[in-house]
Amino acid sequence: MKLDDDDFSLFGLPQRQAQTRAEIDARWKDLQAQVHPDKFATQGAAAQRIAMQWAVRVNEAHQRLRDPLKRAAYLCELRGAPLRLNENTRMPTAFLMEQMAWREALDEAGGAAEVQQLDDELAQRENELLAEVQLLLDEQGRTEAAAEQVRALMFIAKFRSDIDRRLDALGQ
Repeated sequence: MKLDDDDFSLFGLPQRQAQTRAEIDARWKDLQAQVHPDKFATQGAAAQRIAMQWAVRVNEAHQRLRDPLKRAAYLCELRGAPLRLNENTRMPTAFLMEQMAWREALDEAGGAAEVQQLDDELAQRENELLAEVQLLLDEQGRTEAAAEQVRALMFIAKFRSDIDRRLDALGQ
C-alpha cells in the first residue's frame, strides 16, 4: 500500500462502479484496524503521525467509494474525464427540460404529499441514472457520457436536498 494509490487499489477493489457497500465497509474496517493511530501509541510521535496520515487517507477513500455518486465522479476523473463542475455545466436538452418541470412542480406543490411525490419521482430518476452510469463506466467504457450523467445526478442530489428542506418546513 502506498499513500498515493488510487482508492480502489488502496481498498483492493476493481476499478468499477458496481461495488457492494458491504465489501467497501469490510475493507475499510480491515484497513482501519491496520493503520489506526492507537495501534502505534507505543512507537513514538513519528509513527503516530504516519498512522494518522494513513487513517485520514483510508477514511477519505471510504467516503468516496461508499457513495455511488462520489464513486462515479472519481472513476470519471481516474479515466481522464474529470467533471470540472465550475467550467462544464453542459447537460442534455431533455434533462434541462426535466429540471424545469421539477422546479415548477416544487414551486406549485400545495402540500407535503405533493412534495413527497416529487421526491419519489426524483429518487426513481436518480436510480435510473445511476444504473446508466454503471453501464457506461463498467461495460461500455464511455467515460465522457458517464461524466455528463454524473453532473445530472449531482443536480438531482442538490435538488432532493431542497425538497428535504421543503418537507422539513412543512413539518414532515
